[in-house]
Amino acid sequence: MSDAYDDDDVEPEITVPEGGHLRILPVINRRGLHARASAKFVQTVEKFEAAVTVTRSGETVGGRSIMGLLTLGAAQGTSIVVVASGSDAEACLQAITDLLANKFGEDE
Repeated sequence: MSDAYDDDDVEPEITVPEGGHLRILPVINRRGLHARASAKFVQTVEKFEAAVTVTRSGETVGGRSIMGLLTLGAAQGTSIVVVASGSDAEACLQAITDLLANKFGEDE
């Protein structure tokens, strides 16, 4: 969890909107960003007034799209770049950070 680009999966060309925030987050749960984890990610984002994008290996998708998140193929050991903007951007990023740190609530 860093604000610097330190992973080969991460593309440094990501644009952060004015007033937006960026975090690089490791995917640590065993199954990665699978269907249930993607659904929990979207449910978390929808609680906030924030526009969220997620990038992995140069592909960017909306943080409110389960199918988009699945297409990223974010397996365990990879990192995703999450950018949030809007009035709840910081709180949303923290909730997403906590979700990934807690392995999406999965028992492993």
